[in-house]
Amino acid sequence: MSVNQQAHTGPPYGQPQPGYQGYQQPAYGGQSLPGVPQSQYGAYNGPMPGYQQPVPPQGYFPSLGFPSKGSPVSLNSDTSSLAPNFIGSLRAPPTSGAPPPASGASHPSGHLAYSQFEHGDVQNGIPASAAPMQRPPASQPFLPGSAPTPVSQISTFQQYGPPPASVQQLRNHMAGMTIGSTAASAPPPAGLGYGVGPSSYPPTTGAPRPPAMPGPPLPGQTVAGPPPSSQPNHVSSPPPPSSMAGLHPGPPMSGLHGPPPPTHPPQPGYQMQQNGSFGQMRGPQPNYGGAYPGAPNYGSPPGPPPPPKRLDPDSIPSPIQVIEDDRNNRGSEPFVTGVRGQVPPLVTTNFLVKDQGNASPRYIRCTSYNIPCTSDMAKQSQVPLAAVIKPLATLPPEETLPYLVDHGESGPVRCNRCKAYMCPFMQFIEGGRRFQCCFCSCVTEVPPHYFQHLDHTGKRVDFYDRPELSLGSYEFLATVDYCKNNKFPSPPAFIFMIDVSYNAVKSGLVRLICEELKSLLDYLPREGNMEESAIRVGFVTYNKVLHFYNVKSSLAQPQMMVVSDVADMFVPLLDGFLVNVNESRTVIASLLDQIPEMFADTRETETVFAPVIQAGLEALKAAECAGKLFIFHTSLPIAEAPGKLKNRDDRKLINTDKEKTLFQPQTSFYNNLAKDCVAQGCCVDLFLFPNQYLDVATLGVVPYQTGGSIYKYAYFQLETDQYRFLNDLRRDVQKEVGFDAVMRVRTSTGIRATDFFGAFYMSNTTDVEMAGLDCDKTITVEFKHDDKLSEDSGALLQCALLYTSCAGQRRLRIHNLSLNCCTQLADLYRNCETDTLINYLAKYAYRGVLSSPVKTVRDALINQCAQILACYRKNCASPSSAGQLILPECMKLLPVYLNCVLKSDVLQPGPEVTTDDRAYIRQLVTSMDVAETNVFFYPRLLPLTKADVDSDSLPAAIRNSEERLSKGDIYLLENGLNVFVWVGVSVQQGLIQNLFGVSSFSQISNALSTLPVMENPFSKKVRSIVDMIQGQRSRYMKLIIVKQEDKLEMLFKHFLVEDKSLSGGASYVDFLCHMHKEIRQLLS
Repeated sequence: MSVNQQAHTGPPYGQPQPGYQGYQQPAYGGQSLPGVPQSQYGAYNGPMPGYQQPVPPQGYFPSLGFPSKGSPVSLNSDTSSLAPNFIGSLRAPPTSGAPPPASGASHPSGHLAYSQFEHGDVQNGIPASAAPMQRPPASQPFLPGSAPTPVSQISTFQQYGPPPASVQQLRNHMAGMTIGSTAASAPPPAGLGYGVGPSSYPPTTGAPRPPAMPGPPLPGQTVAGPPPSSQPNHVSSPPPPSSMAGLHPGPPMSGLHGPPPPTHPPQPGYQMQQNGSFGQMRGPQPNYGGAYPGAPNYGSPPGPPPPPKRLDPDSIPSPIQVIEDDRNNRGSEPFVTGVRGQVPPLVTTNFLVKDQGNASPRYIRCTSYNIPCTSDMAKQSQVPLAAVIKPLATLPPEETLPYLVDHGESGPVRCNRCKAYMCPFMQFIEGGRRFQCCFCSCVTEVPPHYFQHLDHTGKRVDFYDRPELSLGSYEFLATVDYCKNNKFPSPPAFIFMIDVSYNAVKSGLVRLICEELKSLLDYLPREGNMEESAIRVGFVTYNKVLHFYNVKSSLAQPQMMVVSDVADMFVPLLDGFLVNVNESRTVIASLLDQIPEMFADTRETETVFAPVIQAGLEALKAAECAGKLFIFHTSLPIAEAPGKLKNRDDRKLINTDKEKTLFQPQTSFYNNLAKDCVAQGCCVDLFLFPNQYLDVATLGVVPYQTGGSIYKYAYFQLETDQYRFLNDLRRDVQKEVGFDAVMRVRTSTGIRATDFFGAFYMSNTTDVEMAGLDCDKTITVEFKHDDKLSEDSGALLQCALLYTSCAGQRRLRIHNLSLNCCTQLADLYRNCETDTLINYLAKYAYRGVLSSPVKTVRDALINQCAQILACYRKNCASPSSAGQLILPECMKLLPVYLNCVLKSDVLQPGPEVTTDDRAYIRQLVTSMDVAETNVFFYPRLLPLTKADVDSDSLPAAIRNSEERLSKGDIYLLENGLNVFVWVGVSVQQGLIQNLFGVSSFSQISNALSTLPVMENPFSKKVRSIVDMIQGQRSRYMKLIIVKQEDKLEMLFKHFLVEDKSLSGGASYVDFLCHMHKEIRQLLS
């Protein structure tokens, strides 16, 4: 984090709502939701296998603190005048029912001290013990900012540290957990009672006023100096238990920092608070009646204790606030890529990129832009060094596509030794006659045709005329040496392969596909200036046998040829199978009309699958071209044929050592088939329409390893799902795609690419091979040190992608990126990008489940993140109490996002998540880009009723928690696969009428798959928001209408990721406590 930035604490959004018990899991592929059984799980009431932890170390007090934008993090910058935020807006949890004992009374032996979570409320914790709690003696001096050492302690769920022995102590305990989030946002809205007005803070130069977080005062604290203008990125420890209430006013005790306790009665309404670490005071806190119970009552009689409180979610780092801050700070200026090691704006920020020598973040994002100089330092920090690369990413219309450079027959200029391509970082020497490679330092002669003089700065005089010298991304036209068998490729082909078994015909799917293809074939991808697409098309239908169609332009009617020997697949015709759309238009139209009629009365329910891929592969081989198979498939292939599968779905394997087999293919046949497909450049896109288990883990192998895509529409119903399927199909057919692709990542001396994640095949350790690569696919690359790096020269990456364009042109696309190197850990932590880090960690974990038990994978994730944060705490943060959780500015969202990954359906499935869903999600996430994983793991939640109907902007997002929802409002939640519209029970009738066209809440239909078109401003605004969001995603999201207190609400709540999940996932607050404990154990 930048040391000079100011930061924000997020304004709270909705009022807390009553909680609803139980969560149902999502149907990712779009299961028909009305059929989902209602959850039989009531309020959860017992421990779950979560994170079992040993007893915490003696003397431990939980105190959480977080930096916010610009709160200083490095050792030399934590020195400004700072005061922590105190946790405010606390919410009462269920109590144990026993009245709190009077101050000073010890807890009866055997009676559990309840934490802020009732038993069974939290699944990750330590079993409660019944040891009595002992307090420190009253004479013990209290050093604010340090925790008193208790003699013994007991543990309850998620109670990290000695829990208070009474409800009274619990309040003190929770009140003492202070959060430091340096704030710099607009004051909270007036009238909400969430903070003091602006008048409480004197104006500060150069920074907006931080909003005050309401919070209970600490005992015996008073004003010391003016209110602070900024707050630290840590929290001070809690006050000692209430037995200190007997202290008399007097001079300060030895070791007590700060002024003596006051001798005047407290002001009515609130008491001032003093920061435990720095002796500075926070502003007055509203909404607290009288002195805080348990504090010394100087002259006033003790009042009745209020109900126990819990940690306030508003006082911990908010993803919404971080996203909003980045938009405000970095959304207005273009991101110019000329400087080495710049951290780009977040993926959630809308910004323009100006390429001035480094690749745009739309093409490459890194986990850190300042990497350690040595492997020891990298190991110490545990921060993975990885790049998420999207070589064919789509750019917004305002940005320029990579220029295509043609060097003629000699081809691109390259380094003689390492074969790196000419780029802006190459150094020309000897008057421009030779150049020194920036990757391997080898000196190479400049070819005579490429020679150019240097100017007085050593730059070539044609620097700005050549994209490869001045830009981070560009393309070269490849010569014949870069082509298979040393001959230029033919244009690719698309083959449409349609399942015509009973299920596909009866559901109306076959007719729907044939109707759509008639018009869709006019939109095949083509080069920018071409009149028509060069792509040829072919058609196959299949059930237990395969039907090929001759659609040669000279025929009056299409001809069908049946291949029933599926064990030895061949293509029965060469001429007339792959044709030009315009030439054969009438024959193709006739075929597409006839197919639904031909199979209308079929009784054949069994299908084959592998022979279908083999047939497409053989057809492309015969035509000597690359291409893509679009396969529309409905059921488990149980017919007698190669690649036949059996139903092996077994939920009993979940949480056992054999769970990994559910993610693995059940036969190696498909791996071998995928290898053959990649060799030919045959990419497979698979559209699945299952009504039951069909083994996505096995059927997905070929699409996955050939760089293709899988789409899944469970329980497909024409009326509700056709719109989504047709949108996906149209986009899939039309999008930019490269064929027969090979990608290699070169690095400068000191680091090398060691590991790769994504949808591809690798036959060696360096080349990523993809039969097809489209504009949505990413390849994630991890780097490791093999030597020392230097701060002066930094580190360089060059991603080179060789591919065939949709017109049959062989091209090289080059992306270059320069990174800084550091000898100080603080510089590493200041230049990390959490969204990219989470993208990498999720992919790493999702690959891990193929070979390890899921619990092992989860524990490894938690451990790695705890090590990352512990290393920061130990080496970069200013010395402070161990009871404080200190997070790096750039990583303050790591705990909340990591918890979302841990709670995802792959790593922690609920009872309604099918094996196929998990395999599908696992494959999907593996090739997602950073923006997609960001919204997938932490969905976007928008209050539609707050939208301004007169502006184009979206309403401000709110945090993913049920307590943020108001029953008088309508919300939209999206995660890249589904869009939910949640309607509260008390929404005004007029809004319901405007949006749904019905007169009451009870008449809203759950079956809607699109919002009705109503002629009023609210309906238009909401539909435009939905359309805008759909346009930002690579898949068309399923729209699900959820009425509050309806059975579908369980599914919706599964995506409120800051709350506890039915499958045992911790809430954000609980997980933060858990991470703090893990960090403390590592540090001790």
